[in-house]
Amino acid sequence: MSRVAKASIPLASNLDVKVEGQHVTVKGAKGMTEMDVHHDVVVQVENGSLNVKPVNESGSGWSMAGTMRALLNNMVVGASVGFEKKLQLVGVGYRAQSKGKVLNLNLGFSHPVDYPIPEGIGIDTPSQTEIIVSGCDKQRVGQVAAEIRSFRPPEPYKGKGVRYADEHVIRKEAKKK
Repeated sequence: MSRVAKASIPLASNLDVKVEGQHVTVKGAKGMTEMDVHHDVVVQVENGSLNVKPVNESGSGWSMAGTMRALLNNMVVGASVGFEKKLQLVGVGYRAQSKGKVLNLNLGFSHPVDYPIPEGIGIDTPSQTEIIVSGCDKQRVGQVAAEIRSFRPPEPYKGKGVRYADEHVIRKEAKKK
């Protein structure tokens, strides 16, 4: 039985939550997110909190309720606070610059890489070697950060590349003569 599903999600006063059948919409200061809940789960708004319960008391019903509760909690946190991922560029000449709806990356290739910024995602470059990806949808923020990292993942010998700010790159010893 899922213990995650039993916990209710507290709602802030500045959030607007609408439950219409299996469709849930959350509007807040950072944006709006919506999701269709699985048919084995019932969502209710009671006393300033969001409650998730399975339709039937089976093990799979509780596990799906736990999954939906976690996704709904991410929606509530994203609409009120937002999510962000920080990336670092490590390497000589590696630079990033945000120009309108395009992120320009110089990653040691013979050409610059232009990454179009998706709708609903904000990319900030406080310095030339830092990128902050932010938005209200946790999955999209993580996906955009992973796509930027995939242009030049960190290599194990010198550690050059695009890495998450909290990522530890395990270094290998160089070849010996």
